[in-house]
Amino acid sequence: MIKYCKRCLMPDTRPRIIFDEHGDCNACTHADSKYADVDWGKRKKEFCDVIEQNRTSNSPYDCIVPWSGGKDSSSIAYRLKFEYDLNPLLVTFSPLIPNEIGMHNREEMLKLGFDHVFVRPNQAISRLLARRFFIERGNPKVHWDAGVNSVPVQVSIEKGIPLIFYAEHGESEYGGRVLNEESKRNRDYTEVIEHQIGDDPLNWVDDSINEKDLSAYQYPELSEVSRRGVKAFYFGYFFRWSMKENYEFIRTKISFQTVNGGRTDGTFTDFDSLDDKIDNVYYYMQFIKFGFGRATRDASRLIQNGQITREEGLRLVRKYDAEFPSMGFEESLDYLNMNLAEFLKIVDLHRNSEIWRYDGGWHLRYPPI
Repeated sequence: MIKYCKRCLMPDTRPRIIFDEHGDCNACTHADSKYADVDWGKRKKEFCDVIEQNRTSNSPYDCIVPWSGGKDSSSIAYRLKFEYDLNPLLVTFSPLIPNEIGMHNREEMLKLGFDHVFVRPNQAISRLLARRFFIERGNPKVHWDAGVNSVPVQVSIEKGIPLIFYAEHGESEYGGRVLNEESKRNRDYTEVIEHQIGDDPLNWVDDSINEKDLSAYQYPELSEVSRRGVKAFYFGYFFRWSMKENYEFIRTKISFQTVNGGRTDGTFTDFDSLDDKIDNVYYYMQFIKFGFGRATRDASRLIQNGQITREEGLRLVRKYDAEFPSMGFEESLDYLNMNLAEFLKIVDLHRNSEIWRYDGGWHLRYPPI
């Protein structure tokens, strides 16, 4: 039996989510604290102290922002530069299949006067790994998760820029396992490995891939990170986090492009996770493996921040969660080096019988209510 949060729509099949005695998930209880318990004026002062304590004269850049060009990281970069007078270096680990929307939004930000490092790793290796991880784990982006975490720290060490600002702490913001209270503020390497990557890239070496092929995915040695004084913070700890508010902010600052047609496959929003054509497959596989899709993810985040009701969210989830990822699908198949029949076979291999039943078609055993 799947249990759904009484307040949002997140099920207990989400990895590491916790429910309290009232049936509320830990993302909802965290949202309560953002509005009722946190002194945001005090947090802002704490943020200013972090900036002053970590300034360096050894680099023309004050900090690094891991940057996709999306609403969240662009909002952070804009505020750091124009509200706090910092000079951030924007660092992008390339999407698997970059698209025109992502490129447009990055260019619009760069016009404002940012320097940018874009890392596009060996595509022969990336495609091998995407196919392998899609088959083995139902997730074609395992290696991307490693790269997007490792590359900003690599650049920090190489260029002598010790201060990094990441976006939000996902484990507390969206429901997960918080290793310690300090990790909500300071990025914890153990938590990154355990929750976001879940593997050591050196385990990916085989007859086709050697250790040198994986350099973009390997996190620097912790001793070197410590010696160089690298410190990474979550912007969302210091300022109340909301994906909708970030979008509404950045679209007033640049010509921020969203998805044609008013929404992305599998959901009702058009402004989130826009830069990678394979993301539609990624979120569809989340639905297959865990029984909740992109609409549940988006609706729950908006419910938690009081931007829609649970009833509104439930209607949207029922309408869009199970939608097939048709947008960019042929290019995703090509990237994975497989045909439609092979894709569908692998999809079904990742269905959990405790979540799914088959009666002429696949249906959730316990749909959200």
